[in-house]
Amino acid sequence: MLVPVPRATSKEERTPEARLEEAIGLAKAIDLAVVEGIRVPLSAYRPGTLFGTGKVDEIAAEVETDKIALVIIDHALSPIQQRNLERAWKTKVIDRTGLILEIFGERAHTREGELQVELAHLQYQRSRLVRSWTHLERQRGGFGFLGGPGETQIEADRRVIEERVIRIKQELATVATRRRLQRERRHKAALPIVALVGYTNAGKSTLFNRLTRAGVFADPRLFATLDPTLRRVDLPGGTPVILSDTVGFVADLPTLLVAAFRATLEEVTEADLILHVRDIAHPDSEAQAHDVTRVLTELGIDPREPGRLVEVWNKIDLVPPAQRPARLMPERGNGEGTGSGLPISALTGEGTPQLLAVIERRLAAERPVFEVELAGQGVSELHRLYELGEVLSRSDKPDGSIVTSVRVAKEAVSRFRTAFPMARRANAGQLAQALGVHAGGSHIKN
Repeated sequence: MLVPVPRATSKEERTPEARLEEAIGLAKAIDLAVVEGIRVPLSAYRPGTLFGTGKVDEIAAEVETDKIALVIIDHALSPIQQRNLERAWKTKVIDRTGLILEIFGERAHTREGELQVELAHLQYQRSRLVRSWTHLERQRGGFGFLGGPGETQIEADRRVIEERVIRIKQELATVATRRRLQRERRHKAALPIVALVGYTNAGKSTLFNRLTRAGVFADPRLFATLDPTLRRVDLPGGTPVILSDTVGFVADLPTLLVAAFRATLEEVTEADLILHVRDIAHPDSEAQAHDVTRVLTELGIDPREPGRLVEVWNKIDLVPPAQRPARLMPERGNGEGTGSGLPISALTGEGTPQLLAVIERRLAAERPVFEVELAGQGVSELHRLYELGEVLSRSDKPDGSIVTSVRVAKEAVSRFRTAFPMARRANAGQLAQALGVHAGGSHIKN
């Protein structure tokens, strides 16, 4: 395991020690036995081998002495660099992208996940064509980086790749259409979507289990969750929402993986609220947060959009009490930096009631509430209220009229006003009563 370390690093980059620890964790995620991890200072990048001649020879001697079967370099390698290093060290060499693809290949359990990972692998392999198609045999999971009989006919491989890429893209287009229809149905049902995002192993699945009691697989290994999971959750005030658990991000996440998983990650782009789960006890928490922000930006999401994102500082139970951050500042929990997150422990449950309250307040602020009184023949339109919005309260009067408070999704407001032109926006007192909160809006009843 080699971790190239440039001389100069910015505050947004993790420490060399943390990079090495993460690289070893990635290797162990697919049960590789790591013989040694080495940090390699780099003064300049060599186009042919990445490292200088002296370092290449030094590592070659260690590989021969220890009979190393695989060298992983925690850096992107060009096809030429990979080929030259394999020749110099007389063993297999993969880079960070290849390792992450191998992990994803083993962790994909749904047909969609397998297609997404295979597409990313094919696009990566297209520029290399130095491995046989062992992943098609599916004997060990993964996608063939760690084994295979050697080179095949390059032109034949290239043709196979192009044909397979076309077929996969067609299948994924069908998946994307199905997901879009599912999202449209959820929007029609007026159920808000809350998406969990964060660095891999930040505790998203543990938090998902805590909030939904779903029993989703949670594991300390990196990328334990790959396929997205959605569950309904009822917030303290009674508001139902859909909670979505997504794949974890990582530093230098291959662009081709982001592209391949775009259909899945659209669950994040379409979410009404995004919870950025951070491992606040990790020494490189700030750098990890920067990496997540970068991926969100690639997806077209502005992390600084008011009210769109809440930072959740997880694993607070691992931080000594004297070093714990201050409690939530509700209106600043939008990813703007230190002081804006909500400290919780998904493991122990500490802080999760406050988190649910914040989710409810944020969603309520984004979805207007209307007071509607139906009388006479208008009572027959009651079913339309339930179709176009979320009925928060209903009061049946002695004269047969019905007074309701209805929360409406932003995209349905125009249709709602057309159907119920008599509707009035709820004032603060009416809204508090409908939501079951104190007039100040700061405490949600359990």
